[in-house]
Amino acid sequence: MNASSHDVTALLHAWTAGDIAARDQLVTVVYQELRRRAAGQLRRERRGHTLQPTALVHEAYMRLVDQRRMAWQNRGQFFGVACQMMRRILVDRARAHRMAKRSGQWARVTLDDFVRETPPVSVDVLDLDAALTRLAAFDPRKCQLAELRFFGGLSLAEAGEAVGISIATAERDWQAARAWLLKELRGERPHDA
Repeated sequence: MNASSHDVTALLHAWTAGDIAARDQLVTVVYQELRRRAAGQLRRERRGHTLQPTALVHEAYMRLVDQRRMAWQNRGQFFGVACQMMRRILVDRARAHRMAKRSGQWARVTLDDFVRETPPVSVDVLDLDAALTRLAAFDPRKCQLAELRFFGGLSLAEAGEAVGISIATAERDWQAARAWLLKELRGERPHDA
């Protein structure tokens, strides 16, 4: 179901006003879009992760309905908050996975096994989260835009709308944020932050 931005915004306003039926209808309207975005994010996860797009959307939804004080404004804001929820879920799961690895549940790997493996094509979600936190310290808008792009799979236009900036500004901010994050993730920090 491909709902217009107006339909989603109207349902969000009704939900904010306390209409639980609007909240439930909103889920049916945005579910496939959230699932598509979750699937895109999970494709970038480490090999062997066990979280499925449906589970990620359901967990994010459970956190979204707990947002009782949220004054929903529009579709972009809703997807922005949903992206933040998905980011938190993925970061929490990555931390739990890392803790499990440190708890003595090691797997022995021979050198032959190591050589046969292909290098990972994804970025470690904890490293990305830490880099985004550092970016937020001096440029929150670029951080928010990058978060929406990485964790929500939003287009530049959608992310720009969610942040409240023009597409041209979103493009400039995205280029700068992506370049900065790439340097951070490669360990090429030119600053003393």
